[in-house]
This record gives sequence, structure tokens and C-alpha cells, in this order.
Amino acid sequence: MKIGGVIIVSGKTFVITGGNSGLGFETAKQLAKKNQDNVIILGCRCLKKGHRAVEDIKQLTGNQNIEVIQLDLCELESVKNFAEEIRKRGIIIDGLDNNAGISGTHTGLTKDGIDVVFQSNHLGHFLLTKLLLPYMAKDGRIVNISSDMHQPPYGKLVWKGAEILAYPTDDLKDDRSRYFYSKLCNLYLTYELNDRLRTENSQITVCAFNPGFMGETNLSQGITKEQIEHVKHTMPERYGELPVSAQAIADILTDEQYMTSQARYYNHSTNAKKSSELSYNKENAQELWELSMKLVEKILGKE
Repeated sequence: MKIGGVIIVSGKTFVITGGNSGLGFETAKQLAKKNQDNVIILGCRCLKKGHRAVEDIKQLTGNQNIEVIQLDLCELESVKNFAEEIRKRGIIIDGLDNNAGISGTHTGLTKDGIDVVFQSNHLGHFLLTKLLLPYMAKDGRIVNISSDMHQPPYGKLVWKGAEILAYPTDDLKDDRSRYFYSKLCNLYLTYELNDRLRTENSQITVCAFNPGFMGETNLSQGITKEQIEHVKHTMPERYGELPVSAQAIADILTDEQYMTSQARYYNHSTNAKKSSELSYNKENAQELWELSMKLVEKILGKE
């Protein structure tokens, strides 16, 4: 906005991965409505869908500060290019919403030779976060979208090791539990990154968010209305409403009361709760961090 001919920037800048549909799109809308001066950058694999989302958000909110930059989390070079674009523009990021993700029905390896679910849901965001940290505001916020399926209601996850998740053995490469493990990795990233930032006296807030089971996202493809209603009525603690979760994420990214040095896990609301016992295993988190760094160094030759 202009006051006396001087441009006054009262809004903040947010990056949302996979913001062209579902939860990311709804979160972008909420952030755009919160302040007409907020700048929303969508990181989208498909630019055509991204541009369509940009125009829709502009029309729905009246906020014209919406844009898209190409980002494919399944190509580490694309992640590097996205971060380079942020650097070249001199952008300071106030909030990073690591939202994009795919389901465990996806199989195969990426161009980088890594399991597609592991790279899309964890490694791509690991690299993106690491590359964007230098361009974040001192009091910036990072929200990693996890899931209550990091602790599925049936069975019990046993940590198999980061190496196996990146390069699945024959008995795991087609197993849908790879999605569960990727959501556990989101928590390991949250807790380990927070610990490392605290040792650097950083004021950046890092948290994880469980949006709940819902039927309006890409992850719900193939799920019937009957299945959604079944969860809603038999497991209400797992059910999440898209507008409610999106509003909660927007609030966590902006409201002062959610700035904290603690790595919180929010449960499809602004209410924090404990994640699974397994998710607090420090050795597992460090192992995942070290392998992730190795994969990034090997492919990009960074650090």
C-alpha cells in the first residue's frame, strides 16, 4: 500500500508447496484473505494448474499478490532451481508451508533414483527447507504437513531404517506403508530441524500439522464417499474438515501466539498434542537427517 507516496509493506510472504489444489489451495486462500498485502508463492509441478490456481485465488480473495514458481519435489534439480529463483528475487520468506504430498499407491523411482514417495513427501521438502532457510525472516515459521497415519490405527510401525525407505527392498517397494513412513519422516524432520535451529539461537518456529482424514484432497483419490462417512462417524478423532484445517495452518503461520521454540504437533486444529512415541526417537531422526544430507550432497554437490 502507499502512504504519502511511500510504499509501505504491511503484508508477509508465504511459500506453499502443492498449492494448486486441496489443502494447499485452501490454505493459500486463507492467507490471501488475512491481509491483502500478503504475498503467496505457490510451488507447483504443473505450471498450467498453478497459473489457474493463482487466478482463482485472486478472484476469490481480491488479493492480487499471488504467483507460481515451478517446483517438482521429485526432481532435486527442480528444488534447487526454485530456491535459486527465490534468491535472485531477493525474497524474504515469512512462512513456509511444506504441504505437497502423494499417497502410498505411487510406486517406482524418481529421476534421482530414489523411491517416489520418500522423495516427494520427505526428501524434496528436506532439501527445499534447507535451501530456503537463508532467505527466511528471523521470526519465520515452517509448517510440515504430516498425518496421524504416522501412527496408523491398525498395526504398529517399526522403524526400518532411512536407507530402506529411500531404496525400498522388494517387499516394501509396492507397499502402501511407505506413505505412513513418509509422514513419520515429516515429524523426524520437524523435531530434528527444531533442535538444530535452537542450538543456533534461531527464532524460527518449526511445527508439524495433521490435517485429518478428508475427502477434498489429491490424497483422497480412490476413496469413496461411503468410506469418508465411515471414518467421520466411527473415528471422529481422525476426521478433518478442509476449511478448518486450512484456517488453522494459516493462523499458525501468522498469529503471534503460535510463535514458539517448541516443535509442536497440531491435530487438525490449533490444538497441539503428542505424536507417536516412535516419532520422538532421536537416533532415528538423526539417521534420517544424515542420509538425507548424503543424498543431497551426492546429487547436487551441495555442502
